[in-house]
Amino acid sequence: MTLQTCNLQHIRVPRLLLLVMLLLLQAWWGCCHPQCLDYKPPFEPRQPLAFCKEYTKFGCCDLEKDEEISVKFYTIMDHFDHSGYTACAHYIRSILCQECSPYAAHLYDAEDANTPMRMLPGLCGDYCFDYWHQCRYTLSLLLEDSRNPQQFDNLTATIEEDRRKFCNFLELKDKQYCYPNVLTNAELNANLGLVREDPKGCLELCLQEVANGLRNPVAMIHANDGTHRFFVAEQLGYVWVYLANGSRIDRPFLNLTQAVLTSPWAGDERGFLCIALHPRFTTVRKAYVYYSVSVKKEERIRISEFTLQTHDDNQLDHSSERTILEVGEPASNHNGGQLLFGYDGYLYIFIGDGGRAGDPFGKFGNAQNKSTLLGKVLRLDVDDNDDGAPYSIPSDNPFLRENDARSEIYAYGVRNMWRCSIDRGDPTTGRGEGRMFCGDVGQNKYEEVDLIVKGGNYGWRAKEGFSCYDRKLCQNSSLDDILPIFAYPHKMGKSVTGGYIYRGCQMPNLNGLYIFGDFMSGRLMSLKENVTSGEWQYNEICMGRDQTCRFPRLINSYFKYIISFAEDEAGEIYFLATGAASATARAGVIYKIVDPSRRAAPGKCSIKPSPVKIKGKLIHFYPKEEFVINKKPTTTPIPTTTTRKPTMKTPPRRKYPIIIIKTPLPTRKTLRKIPQPPTTATTRKTILQTTRKTTMRKTSPPPTTPTLKAAATIKTTTIPTTVQMTMATTPATTSPTGRPTGAPVYQASSTDYSTTSSTIYTTTKSTVSTNIKPTSTLMHTLLLGEATGNTPSYRTTIMTAAFSRIAQIPITTLPTRRHWRPLQYRHFTTSQPLTSPPSPHTTSLYSEHPEALTTPRAPYWSQKPTASGSKPQRPPINTTLPKSQEDRLWLGEKLESAGEGNQVYKRPRGRSRGPKRGREGRRLRGGSVRLVSVDGLSDRGRVEIFIRGEWGTVCDDLFTSKAGTVVCRQLGFTTALAVMKRAALGEADRSVRILLDDVECEGGERSLLECKRSKVGKHNCSHGEDVGVICG
Repeated sequence: MTLQTCNLQHIRVPRLLLLVMLLLLQAWWGCCHPQCLDYKPPFEPRQPLAFCKEYTKFGCCDLEKDEEISVKFYTIMDHFDHSGYTACAHYIRSILCQECSPYAAHLYDAEDANTPMRMLPGLCGDYCFDYWHQCRYTLSLLLEDSRNPQQFDNLTATIEEDRRKFCNFLELKDKQYCYPNVLTNAELNANLGLVREDPKGCLELCLQEVANGLRNPVAMIHANDGTHRFFVAEQLGYVWVYLANGSRIDRPFLNLTQAVLTSPWAGDERGFLCIALHPRFTTVRKAYVYYSVSVKKEERIRISEFTLQTHDDNQLDHSSERTILEVGEPASNHNGGQLLFGYDGYLYIFIGDGGRAGDPFGKFGNAQNKSTLLGKVLRLDVDDNDDGAPYSIPSDNPFLRENDARSEIYAYGVRNMWRCSIDRGDPTTGRGEGRMFCGDVGQNKYEEVDLIVKGGNYGWRAKEGFSCYDRKLCQNSSLDDILPIFAYPHKMGKSVTGGYIYRGCQMPNLNGLYIFGDFMSGRLMSLKENVTSGEWQYNEICMGRDQTCRFPRLINSYFKYIISFAEDEAGEIYFLATGAASATARAGVIYKIVDPSRRAAPGKCSIKPSPVKIKGKLIHFYPKEEFVINKKPTTTPIPTTTTRKPTMKTPPRRKYPIIIIKTPLPTRKTLRKIPQPPTTATTRKTILQTTRKTTMRKTSPPPTTPTLKAAATIKTTTIPTTVQMTMATTPATTSPTGRPTGAPVYQASSTDYSTTSSTIYTTTKSTVSTNIKPTSTLMHTLLLGEATGNTPSYRTTIMTAAFSRIAQIPITTLPTRRHWRPLQYRHFTTSQPLTSPPSPHTTSLYSEHPEALTTPRAPYWSQKPTASGSKPQRPPINTTLPKSQEDRLWLGEKLESAGEGNQVYKRPRGRSRGPKRGREGRRLRGGSVRLVSVDGLSDRGRVEIFIRGEWGTVCDDLFTSKAGTVVCRQLGFTTALAVMKRAALGEADRSVRILLDDVECEGGERSLLECKRSKVGKHNCSHGEDVGVICG
């Protein structure tokens, strides 16, 4: 007995392991997510790339972006000589080209528009170590903006010397996706760029909600007139016009509710069933409709013609109705209901077999009886009928000359065809153009998809799908029926809804895929033709997991009852579904089918809709379904490693001062000899106290240094703060090498803003006023190459220009003989409100060797000198944050700013009696914005907007740099340097309302209210998602 138990346990363990492995596989499968930095799928560029060639077949760059990266690369490499180029070029190129990687969004943490994006791609640990070891000081070059050189120097200087901090900033903990592992992972790249399939072979697609609140939407068509509007018919008898931007015209295109026969019963097949526009609608201006009607208590199918109103292109003339054809219905079901124009210009009508079960009418049933129009496909010529019969018979109709056969018949033997379509043909070869596909609803075993041909017999009631239904008729050798291209049993679905072959432009992977569904089961399906064998391969379509569909505005769920499919003017495919199969329930939604695995190259599918003259009002569309990107992530968080804290107390390490060389800002004439500085320094002491009320700083001027031209004077700026600062100066003496042995020490808890460009800073982390002496060892290392006469190594000569956030001690610059001409950079200051006037700084060049200037870069870096006038340059915009916030941003963490006080434009409680006014007393307009910063900075902060007499916040959903630029331009800045999400710049308290969500701007709007957005006050976010911007 014990032995048997052990055997059972051994049997169960592998099964359990297998189950766990399957679950892990499914979880891993959902994490793969190729995506570009514009939050869209990758693509194949229209022209081969010249620089990042590895991404020519599939990636995120077109030729224009590739050239932009190439220019940036060679701009950076201009700083290097041959040895530096050899050492660092491949690192710089690889890092820059990751913008073109199909996994760029993951490498930059940009898969979710709600999270902060990395400034550089995430590297693998080993690769980061190698990069730090070889080329660590290139980090500031990768980060700098061409309009703002060195704006990130103060961010990088503190981490370039510390490998742990360096790689914390650059490393991506996900070892599968980090660079370069993401390129070598065979599983990730096996089917890259193809339509995703789950482990069961189901094609994973996504959806976009296009319209909602409809009552059983039965048809959607377009006019093919360049306007890209579409017309949606409801079962009740309304037809609505939707413009290309998703708005609906409030007046119906057609209203036949008084004539249409239907009921609110769920599943009633009667009603307004279809509409078709004449293929030359812009000139002929006619529409054709198919609906159920009761005439003297007899149920009929009526096909009517309407003419467009003379002065309104968005409404039919209801008085112009002309009956084309009426067919009596023996029962209330199997009404058919399809109208469409073929490529031959004729009108095709698809009528059901008359209803009831098994087509019991007559000896062979209506479908096999060619003397009746029931159970048939009809073809009519409706052109040139204004003065004669409502239609004529095309001369090549197959049964035109057959006795006892109706001449309108084009094909027969159909049961209840529901939704048919015409193939546009392959956009390149034209193959398949004009083919007609239909879904034919089965009886009780099979549903089928048919390819309609002239004169074809589709077998009903003799056959249902591929099997016999009426065995006597099925065995008749004269049946000569055409088999369906596909049939499926009722365990998969019980009411087929025919679809379309995709021939659009936006999703090239779907080209040639026939997409259809089932009304009862809600199953989406597809067929793909094997061109060689002619057979059709079946694949089910399922909704992509949350990670697969994490793109803006995409959803991955839909209502069950799939009523119809549609195609817009550009060839994109939609389907119409409802949550309640009743003609009066407003549960109908239109979904656009989206392939998230690949898109067309940018610009390839761009359209410009023709203008439409509108009479009436527009009803804007607001989606109701929750976007996948807004759902809470279900992925496993990145594991973090923890180390044990030592039990024994270790003595604190001595903090040595960090010596950082600041790049001088000379003019052309500074290449001449410059007088050496005096050997003694005067002592000055200034006490500076500022309160909330603005006070002016008064400082005694420093001793001037003779130069070739009078140096510009320093303008004092007033910086409001609540901190008392004391500045004491100790005597500074100069050593024989020109190095000072003493320097001013600042005791302050806020950043000092008055700095000069030709300074060496000694930085300490202590806030206590002490005399600091630079270590001779570090200075000896800096001068190693000059002292020994040898070429110094890369890692022993470079220190990147930076600024301390706590204390700064200016010392004179050190000379070197490495370069015969100086490096020139624009002056860089620490965080300073952009509203303060730019402060010109005096340039003092003290040098023991007047023919050379100090370089803070590698010995193989060089920079071409540029003309620099005596006019002081405007300080570049700084993006530094307070240290505590900055450190957390490096780690990609959300700033916990809840509860922080807002000191800018604080909203008073209660209602004010007068209109809201700004600081200058002007009345605020709706759409006005402000930046609320806990640090009192005017160039950055949480975005708040003034609407309907109150200030409120904006959610970060879909908020991009274009929307940030709209905000910054309102405030007088040029652009948005960064968009900070997840309340990174502070979140508002509960008393402040959230006013805007889902804001999408093009960049040229005057305010956020002009952008595409949700209704004011309608949102699905919290203050933890308040958006902020940094302007420049």
